[in-house]
Amino acid sequence: MKVFGVPSTSLPMKRPVYMDHHATTPVDPRVVEAMAPYFTEIFGNPASRNHVFGWRAEEAVETARAQVAELIGARTREIVFTSGATESINTALKGAAAARRTRGNHIITLQTEHRAVLDSLNRLEEGDFRVSYLPVAPGGLVELERLERTISDETILISVLLANNEIGVIQPVGEIGRIARRHGIVLHVDAAQAVGKIPVSVERDEIDLLSLTAHKFYGPKGVGALYVRRKDPRIDVRALIDGGGHERGFRSGTLNVPGIVGLGKACEIAGSGMGGESRRLAGLRDRLLDGLRSRLDDLSVNGDLDARLPHNLNVSFSAVDGESLLMRLDDIAVSSGSACTTATARPSHVLRALGVSRSLSQSSLRFGLGRWNTEEEIDYVVDKVAIVVTRLRELSTATP
Repeated sequence: MKVFGVPSTSLPMKRPVYMDHHATTPVDPRVVEAMAPYFTEIFGNPASRNHVFGWRAEEAVETARAQVAELIGARTREIVFTSGATESINTALKGAAAARRTRGNHIITLQTEHRAVLDSLNRLEEGDFRVSYLPVAPGGLVELERLERTISDETILISVLLANNEIGVIQPVGEIGRIARRHGIVLHVDAAQAVGKIPVSVERDEIDLLSLTAHKFYGPKGVGALYVRRKDPRIDVRALIDGGGHERGFRSGTLNVPGIVGLGKACEIAGSGMGGESRRLAGLRDRLLDGLRSRLDDLSVNGDLDARLPHNLNVSFSAVDGESLLMRLDDIAVSSGSACTTATARPSHVLRALGVSRSLSQSSLRFGLGRWNTEEEIDYVVDKVAIVVTRLRELSTATP
């Protein structure tokens, strides 16, 4: 049997079961195979233009650049390689804000954005920029009319998370892009959770800047890309990292050739089988939700179920202590929220923005299904979660 073109084992299910693919994904074996020669055989610096070692490395980088561009519908020269989505986001927001400062100082975003966006904008607010943090509807979607009403003559930038990292809700980026274009405003899209999972087109959706990272769709950690529109209109971005003028001056530093090759291969694989994988994962997600609903009362799905990533499910369980729940699910890798913020004791800012109570926010689980999850694993997770939640509720009611 093969799953997404890769042989899967017929051996008994292994535990722990990994269902935290929003945090990171395992590297696809085909990606590892593509990367391997660039550690030992083709090890040159692509900036070395005087010998074959550098030429071969540069050729590999440009091949990967084309692979990334094809997946998101961009031009090859619009792709800038970075260390990951966080660097891409910082460069996009801070670089575009600096480049457009003479036109205004107002930025618009959503309350449900990833911390990489929110913290970058907080840093800009320490200067002389103003940021409007728009609320979302209970399903997690932005109200487009409200967004347009928030625009002023000083607005220079809008930043929107295409697919939310906690609740999987997909924003209407195409409509937002058209609003931004009408007003002459730059649109940045954080697509870290969306690229490789759902179709993304910078031209169709009139996106000006887009951030992505390899490790969210079966590529290596430590490498990502920033899309910067070069025409119709050309977008200016000030570099954050200087020294050598690599990546056409957008991001200096010796390129991570093996990682870039891996990112390109991951894009190629995702583009070739996205439809089939999405349908399979949506089926597994529905099986998981139906199973939980059949076994448990008083559970609620967080976020719109229709405008949603196919592999995401975020559920709150009433009358359950979230920490106790996670501790007892010791052979299932799931999350209570973003992998970037779960070290804190605070409830999810995303769920709170949806109007979810503090107690329910702290008793939520984020399931992120992935390429090699199976029906057998889904059924095991349903059974284990149902048993644990039922037991915790019994203990809660028995406590005087």
